[in-house]
Amino acid sequence: MEPTARRTLLILSISELLAMSLWFAGTAVLPQLTIIWHASLALGSWLTLSVQLGFVAGALVLAMFNVADVFSAPRVISVSAAIAALLNVGFGLVAAEHVSAAITLRFLTGAALAGVYPPGMKVLAGWFKSGRGEALGILIGALTLGSATPHGINALGGIGSDAWRTVIYASSGLALIGAILIALFVKSGPYAAPSPPFDFRQVTEVLSFRNRRLGLANLGYLGHMWELYSFWAWIALMLRESATFTGDVTANVKQLTFFVIAIGALGCWIAGRAADKIPAAPDAEAARIRQRSFVTIVAMAVSGSCCLLAALFFRNFYVVAAVSFIWGISVIADSAQFSAIITEVSDQRYVGTALTLQTAIGFLLTAVSIRIAAYIGENYGWPWAAASLALGPTVGIIAMLRLQQIAAQKS
Repeated sequence: MEPTARRTLLILSISELLAMSLWFAGTAVLPQLTIIWHASLALGSWLTLSVQLGFVAGALVLAMFNVADVFSAPRVISVSAAIAALLNVGFGLVAAEHVSAAITLRFLTGAALAGVYPPGMKVLAGWFKSGRGEALGILIGALTLGSATPHGINALGGIGSDAWRTVIYASSGLALIGAILIALFVKSGPYAAPSPPFDFRQVTEVLSFRNRRLGLANLGYLGHMWELYSFWAWIALMLRESATFTGDVTANVKQLTFFVIAIGALGCWIAGRAADKIPAAPDAEAARIRQRSFVTIVAMAVSGSCCLLAALFFRNFYVVAAVSFIWGISVIADSAQFSAIITEVSDQRYVGTALTLQTAIGFLLTAVSIRIAAYIGENYGWPWAAASLALGPTVGIIAMLRLQQIAAQKS
């Protein structure tokens, strides 16, 4: 990595982690707010779900108007992070007294964060031609650590009932610091395409299969997302249920959950390194796509196997715990490589639009998969819920095998 690119990667990863802490702030204080509201966990869970739905809505709007491509991506990130921070402050001010307003503000915060995450990947793609897989892996790894943060807070004893606003305001402060860092120190890279004119057709290009490579990469990503967020959402509950079967009531599920999710950052880095080990070939682009596709196939094969192993040995907590660590590494390892492929097979003038729409449809699917897994777990048992997650990797592997074939034919 060149020094400037390496410095951009470091600052961008830190800034994205700080800004995206807003996403996890509501989850961290969920236990305190459900007590204040005298509400069930089902109502409180809308704090998390509303952020995801807001992200989808915001990403669709940004994609429809090519915002991440027509405007400077670093500027989009810094402005979006600042807006999200202010909305989060508003959430802290009204959450205790107004449930509907609190959920609405979390929705709007998620919408603003759509201008932080996908454009961040576009910025990195503009700085890295070689080493792009590892760079995106490091960025996604940082966000994976952020996803584990609420579980870490709970494992350390949680947050006092009178201190939840401190967490909310602190996360807004962190997001503002991230916005400032982006504004001052992050610029578009040498591989970034010039700002193109607005083109609504780019939305249909991403959603259709006219560009077969782009369509297959998106289908593979959807298979990955079907499993990922359901795993993150329900692994704590599955571990607790498994511990109950085993009779180990002393198992510290909170700490275990934190480490199982956080270890995914290691998987992102390992997969990124592997994806960049591209063999010499006459067609360099085709070779990159084949190698990145191979990494996603391996990761999904491992994580899909973990779904089935966890279901098969669900009554043995120690086996499930061991499988969960492998699952935590593999379930997120391929995420950055789907994005890396998108940056290489989409129209280079509209990479930001392609990435934004990819994440939008992916997060929309997670809202469905999380609810389906919960329904299966509650009505048929959590072993069946764990097994159902293997559907995503299965579809993803089929799509990426086909993408490999197309890349091989091209080379």
